Amino acid sequence: MRTRKRSFLAVAGLAALALAASACGSSNSGSSSGPVSLNNGLQALNPGTGAAVKGGTLNMLGIGDVDFMDPNISYYSIGELAQRMWIRGLYAYPATPGQTTSPAPDLATAMPVVSNGGTTYTVTIRSGAQFDTTPFTPVTGADELIGLKRSCNPAEPWGGLPDFENLIVGMASFCAGFANVSPTAAAMKAYIDTHQISGVTAAGQTVTFNLVHPASYFADELTLDPFYPTPEATLNYIPGSAQEAQNTIADGPYKVQSYVPTKKIVFVRNPAWNPATDPIRKAYVNEIVVTETGTQTTNQQILQTNTASGSMEFDSFPPAAAEPGLVAQMKAGSKDFNLGPTYSSNPYVIFNTASPNNGGALGKIAVRQALSYAMNRSFLVQDANGATLSPPLTHILPVGTNGAQDVPANYNPYPYNPTKAKSMLASAGLSHMTLTLIYRPSSSLSSKMAQTIQANLDSIGITVKLLGVPDADFYTKYMEVPSVAQHGTWDLALAGWSPDWYGDGATSWFGPLFSGSSAFPPSGSDFGFFSDPTVTNLTTEASSQASASTAASLWAQADEDVMKDAAIYPITQPLQPLYHASYVHNAVYVPAIQQFDPTNVWLSSPTG
Repeated sequence: MRTRKRSFLAVAGLAALALAASACGSSNSGSSSGPVSLNNGLQALNPGTGAAVKGGTLNMLGIGDVDFMDPNISYYSIGELAQRMWIRGLYAYPATPGQTTSPAPDLATAMPVVSNGGTTYTVTIRSGAQFDTTPFTPVTGADELIGLKRSCNPAEPWGGLPDFENLIVGMASFCAGFANVSPTAAAMKAYIDTHQISGVTAAGQTVTFNLVHPASYFADELTLDPFYPTPEATLNYIPGSAQEAQNTIADGPYKVQSYVPTKKIVFVRNPAWNPATDPIRKAYVNEIVVTETGTQTTNQQILQTNTASGSMEFDSFPPAAAEPGLVAQMKAGSKDFNLGPTYSSNPYVIFNTASPNNGGALGKIAVRQALSYAMNRSFLVQDANGATLSPPLTHILPVGTNGAQDVPANYNPYPYNPTKAKSMLASAGLSHMTLTLIYRPSSSLSSKMAQTIQANLDSIGITVKLLGVPDADFYTKYMEVPSVAQHGTWDLALAGWSPDWYGDGATSWFGPLFSGSSAFPPSGSDFGFFSDPTVTNLTTEASSQASASTAASLWAQADEDVMKDAAIYPITQPLQPLYHASYVHNAVYVPAIQQFDPTNVWLSSPTG
């Protein structure tokens, strides 16, 4: 499954628990496991050591498209993958093994200068970077302000605004005013040109952000799309519109030569790009062609022919049936297949605490705890092709997220125990219940797990009705509509979550998922309407720390408290299967784009 960030993460197939996705010759590919490795040593950790060469066409094969061809609006891992080629941010995750989840300067000259007790961040944009406008124009601090302002436009606002809207001084007020503006290009441009975010200023190449309170994670947030500098000329188009998608303005190593939605994207070299200003992208290949009309199976077959027609995946992963053989090849030394961490929880079971069914039973902690004891995580992990591809997750924060390291070792509050589950339900006066589980039948993984949960709960006297809904409706018509949960249309749901940033990213979990009424849908993603004042207070306190290490112990406590309340039942922290042709070298997996970084690979001659 390809992930859209946060609540839009989808469960679509056994192959990759994040949406949708053996050759002759060999390659030297690299990957980084981030802070902690999860894949039992299966990752290829050393990038290519041969002499890199420039030139050639990288043909990427996909099954789906970007959400928006927009530098500040995209909220989807595929959108970020495409942006890697043509647009640059202040900071980015580098294709450097061991550092792929640590923000590094991109357009910025250095990491932010932090002052005023952690409430002021000052960033200097390097000189020499420029947009491919006519004529070329330099990237300045003023462009940074435009990008941030347009992220909360009334036509198509960025999906993760709660990450920082109330953190940056004046941002919430600016966005509230913007919401009342007519969603036309002219009206939005006029508002951006005449209104300011009081806490953000630009002078030449320097940008200063003032925060409401200290936030140890703000440097990580500066990697997000809203902080991508954007030129004034972009304001001539409605954000996220088809017209804008055909008039992109690039400051990266490539520009969009042509874009046919859902079919093809062609990236060619951007003459405005100066490699001396870009520490993130080497841009070895001359051209990148993305074809989006394949299937997982046909794309994998093409890649394994090792011909020029298929070099790497785009929105496509190896099909589930191919994975066992590919894992075996990896163990034998092949560098073409890779398993990379996603730092996600995908999928997990949501308990609808607002459901009136069974006398409001799911609103009781003891009932949710009993259901948690009744589910067999080992069986569910096997549904997801086993622990090699899908390491189990027994609490909220995946390994590699700040705070997870302070959760007690081997912490598993709900080991499989159906006898205890039945006893707890009897004590609660519930010898039998009927629950509705919502899932997506288009996903073989979602379907298998739904059936496993149905069987698990049947063994303790609970009838589970399975409600399958289309992917397109799952969030928009069910999860994000409060009345649907409150009417008891569903009691259990299989969903997933991916953070908006990595490392010091626990805020991106607890804020939108477990922080009480402010996180309830549609503004948040607490789809089960979980609320605990203790967790809410811990979230507020941890999010206001200037020190990540100080915040870690608070996040660990919040993690344990959520699990004691049994707000959700976590299952797995999946790895991302990826494959490339063997003539592709220096393939380094970057979790933020869920792919090997196309801007840093180089090609030898196809051997197929």
